[in-house]
Amino acid sequence: MPLHSLTPLSGHALLGLWQLTEPPEALWPLLPQPLHYTARFPQGRHEDRARQWLAGRVLAHQLLRELTDVPATLHSDANGRPYFAELPAWGVSLSHSGEWVAAVVARDAAVGIDIELERPKALKLAPRFLSEAERADAGSDAAKHSVYWSAKETLYKLHSRRGLVFKEQLLLDPFRLREAGVLTGHLLLENSRSQHQIHYQRPAPDYVLTYCVE
Repeated sequence: MPLHSLTPLSGHALLGLWQLTEPPEALWPLLPQPLHYTARFPQGRHEDRARQWLAGRVLAHQLLRELTDVPATLHSDANGRPYFAELPAWGVSLSHSGEWVAAVVARDAAVGIDIELERPKALKLAPRFLSEAERADAGSDAAKHSVYWSAKETLYKLHSRRGLVFKEQLLLDPFRLREAGVLTGHLLLENSRSQHQIHYQRPAPDYVLTYCVE
């Protein structure tokens, strides 16, 4: 069964995980209003990316059906952020990496989610996305670097604004890495600062998942 899990995060928010094994042709029949998604399907993508795109939307609709009977269609705004046009107050966020697809849907809440395959590459990219304090905290631990990266992606999606500098405007407090936990993140804008609680877990070996529901 492709759907791995549906997890209530509160009375108004659901987290979904999909272990992707299906080809694209098996995913199309699972989407409502196929003409809407056919018109928005990213042509020319590698088959793996196409499958992830389709599975993300199938998963988002499964979560939505658990929360409401209102029919809705998924769109993307100018920053690429997904939203249900018929439910403008609802939050939805999607992510995919390797064989995993993740989504969170919430009523009347801003959300962000990210799933990452833990890779040594995160160590090489650290100077581009981690502050000096964050790099010192992560040390040489590739898994911790991946959690930092994923948590910053979640914080970025929560705000959905292009041009943010990850190492300067999306900051995380030091933390001790466990199988699951909560990070404190800070979003620093020109005229405001905000603090956010970002949950993390390892849903499968070598993967990290982070999410936030405001």
